[in-house]
Amino acid sequence: MGLRKFKFKQIIAVRTDLEMSKGKIAVQVAHGAVSASERVRVTLQHVWKAWFNEGQKKVVVKVTSEEELLELRRLAVDLGVPFALIRDAGMTELPPGTTTVIAVGPGSAEKIDRVTGNLKLL
Repeated sequence: MGLRKFKFKQIIAVRTDLEMSKGKIAVQVAHGAVSASERVRVTLQHVWKAWFNEGQKKVVVKVTSEEELLELRRLAVDLGVPFALIRDAGMTELPPGTTTVIAVGPGSAEKIDRVTGNLKLL
């Protein structure tokens, strides 16, 4: 039995240079996933429905710096791929406004791979 091939997915890239606790990472990933999903649900409902009905594939990957995170944002903008860049409120571990994650998609797996395809799993 082979692996299922998804046509849609969402990728969440996490900054590892911040050395966030596991709980903090989980919350930031969730924040990014929900924020980007809601953006797509409102603006590209047909894409959101297709992703949702296919199983809502999400993959968490890592980046090592804010610069790398911002480069992903630039690529997403250039390719017209929806995203949500998350900045922390600064209530616990990080200074206010620290960029922690970027959620790319949900959207076409093929297009999203052009933004995040070279990143390693967290």
